[in-house]
Amino acid sequence: MTAKRIYEFAKENDMTSKAMLELAKDAGLEFGSHMSSISPEEQTTLKKAMANPGKSKQEQKSTQKPRQEKGQGQSASKGDQKRQNQNDRRQGNQAKDKPKNNKRRNKSGNNQATQQGNQDSNQEGGRRRNRRNRRRNRNQNRNHNQPQSKGITQRKYKDLPESFEYSEGMNIQDIAKIFHRDATEIIKRLMMLGVMANQNQALSKDIIELIAMEYGVEAIEKVEIDVSDLEQYFEAPEGAEVTSRPPVVTIMGHVDHGKTTLLDQLRHTRVTEGEAGGITQHIGAYQVEASGQMITFLDTPGHEAFTTMRARGADVTDIAIIVVAADDGVMPQTVEAISHAKAANVPIIVAINKIDKPEANPDRIKNEMTEHELIPEEWGGDTIFVEISAKNNTNIDELLEMVLLVAEVQELTAVADRLAVGSVIEARLDKGQGATATLLVQEGTLNVGDPIVVGNTYGRVRTMVNDQGRRIREAGPATPVEITGLNDAPQAGDLFVVYEDEKTARQAGEERAKQALLEARNASQKVTLDNLFETLQEGELKSVNVIIKADVQGSAEALSASLQKIDVEGVKVNIVHSAVGAINESDISLAAASGAIVIGFNVRPTPQARQEAEAEEIDIRQYRVIYDAIDEVETAMKGLLDPEFKEEVQGQAIVRETFTVSKLGTIAGSFVTDGYIARSSQVRLIRDNIVIYEGDLKSLRRFQDDVREVTKGFECGIMIEGYNDIKIDDVIEAFHMVEVKPS
Repeated sequence: MTAKRIYEFAKENDMTSKAMLELAKDAGLEFGSHMSSISPEEQTTLKKAMANPGKSKQEQKSTQKPRQEKGQGQSASKGDQKRQNQNDRRQGNQAKDKPKNNKRRNKSGNNQATQQGNQDSNQEGGRRRNRRNRRRNRNQNRNHNQPQSKGITQRKYKDLPESFEYSEGMNIQDIAKIFHRDATEIIKRLMMLGVMANQNQALSKDIIELIAMEYGVEAIEKVEIDVSDLEQYFEAPEGAEVTSRPPVVTIMGHVDHGKTTLLDQLRHTRVTEGEAGGITQHIGAYQVEASGQMITFLDTPGHEAFTTMRARGADVTDIAIIVVAADDGVMPQTVEAISHAKAANVPIIVAINKIDKPEANPDRIKNEMTEHELIPEEWGGDTIFVEISAKNNTNIDELLEMVLLVAEVQELTAVADRLAVGSVIEARLDKGQGATATLLVQEGTLNVGDPIVVGNTYGRVRTMVNDQGRRIREAGPATPVEITGLNDAPQAGDLFVVYEDEKTARQAGEERAKQALLEARNASQKVTLDNLFETLQEGELKSVNVIIKADVQGSAEALSASLQKIDVEGVKVNIVHSAVGAINESDISLAAASGAIVIGFNVRPTPQARQEAEAEEIDIRQYRVIYDAIDEVETAMKGLLDPEFKEEVQGQAIVRETFTVSKLGTIAGSFVTDGYIARSSQVRLIRDNIVIYEGDLKSLRRFQDDVREVTKGFECGIMIEGYNDIKIDDVIEAFHMVEVKPS
């Protein structure tokens, strides 16, 4: 028998690491953690302890007897309740018969009175006396029936409450309902005290306390809660039942070290192929099942520019996986990721990737990691290192097992039976669905139809989609979902809270929007003695005004932060406007007024915006990879930009119908709406003003003939090289690169 670790010994005996540590503590053995080593003698001691479970059976027998006695007492009490209910029904039936007899007596009395009145009237023979008698009889009947209604007078004699909560602005009518008194009575008492007020007048605190003192009721001022403060809802309610939840894991590391490929292996889909340049462009959240348990993964972008988004991912995470390529070593973004994980105070697991390469050197990675206080366990540290190959699916199961092991020691819990709260992972504007936000539920359960406040906007959850694209009705803790139904796209990293009713949610959302507007107005820097010299110096600086439009909010934020970090002597970048969605006419008008350059990241300008930009001579730059945007702007600021080629749009065609041919692919039946489509053109596929694909034409046909070009107003069949996911109403834009001679 050889020495083993605690979690390995627990796994062999079908026990959790936590239960094994508790059993060892009861047996007099002390271990530091689940990674501690256990000797053969200690293994024998623990096996003996597992063989003698204790006196649990005797305790169960002793607890069964009082339960039986309690059950007998409950059955006896139920029998007494049935007898009591039968007696109450009999008494109720007798009580119902009494009013009927009274009504019969009243009717007979009324008839006798009317007959007597008629005889008198006939004897006297006068119409006036007949009318008087009838009025007299009616009044007698009304007076006779009045004592039966006791509801109105009974209210005055209800007991006063011992205390009541009040808020400034209450009126006498509200207080009268709480005190079970007439409003006129309270007004009389105030008049005797020298205070004149009507029942609808808003009262001050002093007058409300004076009324309470007059009636001998203790007045307690109600604590007003600011419904727009979302952070207060993140506190767990007292006495709430907590349940275990899946761990939230963030995968971080340097660019092209295999983070997305690792996540791709975990969820068995191809993500990297859909990203421009094989680099993740914005945060994605996914769930993976391992050993019957769920794990939530956040895929943060690998760009050096997306520091903000990576930090946001570490804020909501429980475990951080730092991916390092075995053939590349520790890079600047790796150090940055370690700093974010340590600042978030989360455990770190180091995944040494690409060990299948011949130049891989895992020992060098471990040695470099020790410089950042991440010491492997085999070297006497407490950091878990796993050598993997994401491409060949090597040791992926071991990595998931270590994630579950660390999560088990952390004892991650959440309150599921409460209104949902959490954070925004990503947000964007969709042409068909409107504002769409990816949320991570941290506490509670999110349901379709819940009134919700997200950042500075609000709405009602219209639809909810999970990471697999399926519609769901509810989402528990640590579950990522994409929702629609918001008034506006929130900021990535905002908090969200579900309210009990839509009225409160609207009130909180409008209040937060108002506060955000005031903060934006007051954000302009004021001139003080401290910054006076800097302000005078800035008058000599040249500035480059930039308008940023992106497909998602996180990309816009990251691009804005990266451009502002560009350090060129004598020039600075000024972000005039940053938002999500297509480039529209208002953006061009703003650019014309401020002399700005419009940068589109994964979005396209509308036809009207393009025409206005040409008329106003506004420069629109479009990018799909963030590095290109940063490099080109930085080069232009240094004055070294020498463009050799310029993109010239030839025309656009809209897809009317699609035809799938097994040996060829997808044929787009299209109608040319602008310009012309040439056989030699490059094309880009645009869906909802977002570029989906960019490539070359495979074929261009009109009827069954190959043609060189198709002009505006004609139909044609288009095939795109290497791409078949074409849908109806997609726009195919044809362009070519024109060489620009330097002037």
